[in-house]
Amino acid sequence: MKEMYDLIVVGGGPGGAIAAKNAAELGLDVLLIEKRQEIGDPVRCAEGVSKICLSDHIEPDPRWICADLTGSRIYSPDGTMVEMSEEMSGGEVGYVLERKVFDRALVDQCARAGAEVRVKTRATGLIMEKGVVCGIYAMYLGEEYEIRSKIVIGADGMESKVGRWAGIDTSLKPTDMETCVQYLVTNIDIDPQFCDFYLGNEIAPAGYLWVFPKGENMANIGVGILGSKSGDHRAIDYLDKFMRDVYPEGRIIEMVYGGVPVSGPIEKTVSDGLILVGDAARQSDPITGGGIINAMEAGKIAAEVAADAIKKGDYTTDTLNEYETLWRSTIGKEIEYSLVVKETFIKFTDKDLNHLAQSLSNVNFYSLSLKDLLYALFKANKKLLWDLRGLFRDVVNNNFEFKYKKNQFD
Repeated sequence: MKEMYDLIVVGGGPGGAIAAKNAAELGLDVLLIEKRQEIGDPVRCAEGVSKICLSDHIEPDPRWICADLTGSRIYSPDGTMVEMSEEMSGGEVGYVLERKVFDRALVDQCARAGAEVRVKTRATGLIMEKGVVCGIYAMYLGEEYEIRSKIVIGADGMESKVGRWAGIDTSLKPTDMETCVQYLVTNIDIDPQFCDFYLGNEIAPAGYLWVFPKGENMANIGVGILGSKSGDHRAIDYLDKFMRDVYPEGRIIEMVYGGVPVSGPIEKTVSDGLILVGDAARQSDPITGGGIINAMEAGKIAAEVAADAIKKGDYTTDTLNEYETLWRSTIGKEIEYSLVVKETFIKFTDKDLNHLAQSLSNVNFYSLSLKDLLYALFKANKKLLWDLRGLFRDVVNNNFEFKYKKNQFD
């Protein structure tokens, strides 16, 4: 490692890798550090992602695609099933990835673009002079390093310390995060072309349970519940009950657990010499907890803003605020809308969820446009969805476009 770079990226997940790759391609001298010894391991997500949005950043490769989906099915507490096309299913349905291979492919691309990559390298603090971030303190194989840079990008995930070190409030309350646990299960009979979602307070309080296929007779089966709901029954208790009831023949060959921020945007994601990206900036979707695409979009924006700032020789908050403006006007809008929907849905009883599902039982989601779907949904459930009337109006009037469903508006 050198003593000075244009840009240091802390964290080798999708957001950090895309930031480092794009910055290197724009001519910056980039260092990417990852605290773990292997990129992408351990996996800490359900691995579902939208095809449309993914292709904006990387060419799909069979090496890291486990399942190519045609749609999703949502089950209400009474078992009513709503089947949706891939385009109508949201940002987590399209491909199911093999993250260990996918993340490594992203970092491979950033290394090939010219970025220096260091694994097993942990950031231990920020170098700050007169309140300005000027680099990081790092630990690599037991040795301490002081590495300077013009800008630091913090892409260090849910448990991010980089933002906090710079004085940015990234704290989360139990109501702002989902407690999640997931098994990789084999020896089960599943439909390899559909993601399944199960709703209800008996199965996943203020959250959902998912079954994402990962190839023949194999799936990620996991559950996320709101942190404030984790009392006598933990997330793993709900998952174990589901396994006993639905897949008693399944064999668990891997287990992951962790938290996902569902708080919506934090107040600020930049300071002098610093940009936050991905879960570190709380940019995951408040409804689904999905964050791969949002992190990649934010990473690309961060790289472009950093390159412009370095070209100008100005790394102040005023200049880096361009990042705030750009991500909040794009993915930030979707996050804000999702937060409104989440805050409404967590109030629903199982009876409410059953009513919503039953109102859609005769709807063909393979021929209906998103506008028509929202109109039909709201018309059948006006009282239940009254708090979301502004969102429905904006979407139907084309004042807001969900990127994941952009083809629906073309």
